[in-house]
Amino acid sequence: MLTDREVLSTINMLRSEHLDVRTVTLGINLFDCASHDFDVFEVKLRSKIRKYAKRLVETCDAVGDRYGIPVVNKRISISPMGTVGASFSRDQMVRACQVLDECAKEVGVDFIGGFGALVEKGITPGERNLIDSLPEALATTDRICSSINVGSTKSGINMDAVSLMGRKIVEVAQATADRDGIGCAKLVVFCNIPQDVPFMAGAYLGVGEPDVVIDVGVSGPGVVNKALQRAIAESGRRLTLSEIAEVIKHTAYKVTRVGELIGRGVAKEMNIPFGVADLSLAPTPAVGDSVGEIFQTLGLSSIGAPGSTAVLAMLNDAVKKGGVFASGHVGGLSGAFIPVSEDSAIEAAARTGELTMEKLEAMTCVCSVGLDMIALPGDTSAETIAAMIADEAAIGMINSKSTAVRVIPVPGKKVGDVAVFGGLLGEAAIIRAPGGAAADSSSFIEFGGRIPAPIHSLRN
Repeated sequence: MLTDREVLSTINMLRSEHLDVRTVTLGINLFDCASHDFDVFEVKLRSKIRKYAKRLVETCDAVGDRYGIPVVNKRISISPMGTVGASFSRDQMVRACQVLDECAKEVGVDFIGGFGALVEKGITPGERNLIDSLPEALATTDRICSSINVGSTKSGINMDAVSLMGRKIVEVAQATADRDGIGCAKLVVFCNIPQDVPFMAGAYLGVGEPDVVIDVGVSGPGVVNKALQRAIAESGRRLTLSEIAEVIKHTAYKVTRVGELIGRGVAKEMNIPFGVADLSLAPTPAVGDSVGEIFQTLGLSSIGAPGSTAVLAMLNDAVKKGGVFASGHVGGLSGAFIPVSEDSAIEAAARTGELTMEKLEAMTCVCSVGLDMIALPGDTSAETIAAMIADEAAIGMINSKSTAVRVIPVPGKKVGDVAVFGGLLGEAAIIRAPGGAAADSSSFIEFGGRIPAPIHSLRN
């Protein structure tokens, strides 16, 4: 239970500290829409999305207004299209993506996630057709996100899929060159992807999920930062890191309670089961809503300075502990995100060189995701990107955690130039790829095959 003082502090979070529910995501199972006849599939797809999603936006707004808590994004996640459309050709996959985009616009949601594939052990013909369709599919749609899982602790890393995704990321960037390669901002490559992520671009509905479900993604890096600043100012002394971790934990508890309140309210109004609360600290480009600013509050000159990995580890752990106490159904990624373009303080540190690619990679060992929303020079090779994916997948595989890569090789731009994506995607200075221009990983990527799963994958 919250004390009166904690209730008042939560109200203040809503009024002045950027506390919001970042997303309510409606998961829709599409396996019962599958058909070798595309026209039949399209009719079933449109019908099911209309049936369950037509009231999503108005319900989120009504529940948010009732409690005075804004729901920033309303989204849909679907079963992985690479499996649902197993019989589709490449051109049919493009059309499926376009139909999904039309459905998203019709029901008014911001994004639909799940136009993706699970290829950690091998690639089926349908999944290969989906991956081949990505450049055209993402260039001709506005609200579709794609996630491709190329590895897991149980399966190892499918290096053939890694190599393929390196090439496709370059092709997607070229297909959206007129918009600074924005298609890549809607494409993420995972290892150990969770089945219930409500955040984009990784959202999809796993095969073990209900037919329809409401998941909620809460956020609040600005809230955590303000709570830390208050605690430090009011203590009259230097707090220990143990005490700071407690402040983060208690704040995460309150934020998660707010998110679950909204998620359960929407689920009840729509007569749909409530799934999980993902309590990730997801920043926005707005000043005051930054994960990076927390590092400065805790005594570092900026994120990227020595000590950053330790601070991020403490932050991630305290957020999880507070959230788990607040909700019986925590899921998704749940921790702290470090998306470069989407966080003003992180982007500033990358722009000045205080935060390098090597330090970012080190920090992904303890954050919730991985290399996220990073703008690279347009001439970065497909092999270099594939090797970056392999490195992140290895971190996830060995440590039994989710890792991912969402990088944008911006066509025609070089280190120091700026790519502008707009909205929550923000903007980012182009930074060098790991190892610089002289680095060459092509011979390694050419080996192909599968990196075996680690010995601890044999637990049962």
